[in-house]
Amino acid sequence: MFQNPIPIRLKQARTKSGISQKQLGILIGIDESSASGRMNHYEKGRHIPDLTTLKKVADELNVPLSYFLCEDETTAELIIEISKLDTDKKLELIKELKRLSK
Repeated sequence: MFQNPIPIRLKQARTKSGISQKQLGILIGIDESSASGRMNHYEKGRHIPDLTTLKKVADELNVPLSYFLCEDETTAELIIEISKLDTDKKLELIKELKRLSK
């Protein structure tokens, strides 16, 4: 059965950043009175943030948007590390990955 990765990734990235649900909600523009509750609902999977909101969260937590959609931990970790590379290093990595996959 497929489990939506967004709630899991959201909580992981937020806790790694060391900020509360309320702080994150406020930072992405949610009203202070409902910030904690909304973020809690996103992390519990009761509601899924729209793409614009998810992009704001990604930017605030300094992770790529695609991180939230990774279906497994290994891919999520790869996405984080790849996002840290400059374009030339990403191109090198692509070549190496193509070589490895042959």
